[in-house]
Amino acid sequence: MLANPDLPIPLRTEPAVRLAYRTDAGQIVEGVPDAVVHASAPETVAALLQWAQRERVPVTCRGGGLTTEGESVTRRGVLLDLKGMNGVLECDGGTAWVQAGTTWYQLAEALRARSLDYISAPLNLLSSVGGTLGVGGIDLNSHRHGCSADQCVEVEVVTPTGEITRAREGDDYFERVMLGYGQFGVITKARMRARRYRPMTVRNFLYADVAPAIEDMMRLVESDAVDACCVITLRDEVVALVVGDEDVPKPLDLRYTTDARFYARLGARYLPVPSRWRDLAFLLRRRKQLRPALRNPLFLRDGRIEDRAIVFSRLIWSYWGDRKIVLADLAVTKANFVATAKAGIEVCKRFLPYFTLYCVMVRKFGDRPRYEMSAIPATKDDHVCGVEFSPLLEGREYPDAHYQAFKNAIYDVGLRFGGTCYRFGGAMKPYVRRIFGDAVVDRHRGYKLALDPAFVLNPGVVFDPPETRA
Repeated sequence: MLANPDLPIPLRTEPAVRLAYRTDAGQIVEGVPDAVVHASAPETVAALLQWAQRERVPVTCRGGGLTTEGESVTRRGVLLDLKGMNGVLECDGGTAWVQAGTTWYQLAEALRARSLDYISAPLNLLSSVGGTLGVGGIDLNSHRHGCSADQCVEVEVVTPTGEITRAREGDDYFERVMLGYGQFGVITKARMRARRYRPMTVRNFLYADVAPAIEDMMRLVESDAVDACCVITLRDEVVALVVGDEDVPKPLDLRYTTDARFYARLGARYLPVPSRWRDLAFLLRRRKQLRPALRNPLFLRDGRIEDRAIVFSRLIWSYWGDRKIVLADLAVTKANFVATAKAGIEVCKRFLPYFTLYCVMVRKFGDRPRYEMSAIPATKDDHVCGVEFSPLLEGREYPDAHYQAFKNAIYDVGLRFGGTCYRFGGAMKPYVRRIFGDAVVDRHRGYKLALDPAFVLNPGVVFDPPETRA
C-alpha cells in the first residue's frame, strides 16, 4: 500500500473505494489501484503529479470510465478521478470554458439554456470532455465539423511534472495534448466552440447491402448535402443509412430499397429454414427498436428532433448495450472504406452470431500534428472513414480470449487496408508499431519522455515503459 507523508492531498486506500474502479465500460480488463485521488481542482492534480514524479508512482487518469480496452484501469499506483471537476465556468456565446470532468450531457444541458449547442461530441454523452479531447470524439456530424478535439481552441493542462499551464490552438504543446491519449498532460479545463442550437429532421433508408449504403453516404458527404449521417447495420442484413437535416430536408438520389422489398428479401432468406427463425426474430425485433427511437414524441416538435444529443446517444448505444462492451474500430481511407467494412463483416461472422457495424466519416482540417499518431490515417483526402465492429452478445458469454481474438482479427483487417485504430488500449498496444512504424512511434515516445521523465502518467497504455523497451 502507498504511503504519502509529504503529499498534501489525501490518498483514498479503503478497499471499497479502490474496488469501485476495478474495471471500465468494456468490463474485459480488470485491476485494482493501490490508491485513489478525487481531484476537485487543478492544484490537486499538480500536487499529485509532482509527488508521483519524485516517488516514481504511476498515475492513471479516469473521467467517465467509458474506455473499453482498460485504458482507465490500473493494477498499481494511483487512480486519478477527474469527475469532481465538472461545470461550465463561462460562455461568451461563441465558446464555453468547461471543466474537464464535465460530461457532454452536462455541457449540452448548460448550452441549451442559452439556446446554444456543442458542435461535435462523442455519441455517448456520459463521456467527459477532457477524456474525449484525448482520443478525438466522433459525432454524426463529424463529416462536416471534424472530431470533438477539432472544436477545442484552448486548454488548461497539468503537465506530467505538475506544472499548471495553458495551451492554445496552434501551439506545439496543444497539438501534443489533443488526441494524445493522456500521455502528455492532464486536461483540467477546455474552451470549446459553440453554435446556435437548431433542431434536426432525421430520416433513415434501408439497403440490401452495406456497399451501396456506404457509397451513398460518401456521395452525400462529398456534396455536403446533409448535416449528419451514418450507416448502422444489424449483421449485414439490416442496413440503414441515417441522415439528419437542420434545414428543410432535400430530395436525395439514393439507392435504398423499399420496405416491401426489404421484408420480402428477409422472408425469402429465413422463412424456408426453420432453424433460422430465431435469427429472423432477432433482426425484426432490433429493427423495430430503431424507428421509434427516432420518432419518440418526447423529443419531437413539428416532426423535428428537439434534442439530437439525447436521441442519437440513446439510439446508437442501445445497439451496443450489454454487460460487456467490445468495440473494434478502424479508420481507413475512402478508397478502402467498402472493402474494409466487407472484410470486417466476414471476421464478425467467424466469431459471433450477432453483431453491428457503425460507419461514419470525419473531416480533416489540413495535416495537423495531432493527426500523425491518431485515428486519422495519413491521406490526402479531405475526409477519413471510420468503421466500428461490435458484438451483440444477447446474453451470451464468451471467454475474454475470444473477444481479444476477434479484435485482433479486425485489427489485422486494418493493417491489410492501411488503416489505423480509434483507440490505443493496452490490449492492442502490440499493433501500434505495426500501424505507424518505428520512426513515428519513437518520435512521439521521445515527446513523452521529455515531458514525463519518470514515465508515470498513464504508463503502458500506448508506449512501453523505459525498463521494458527492447
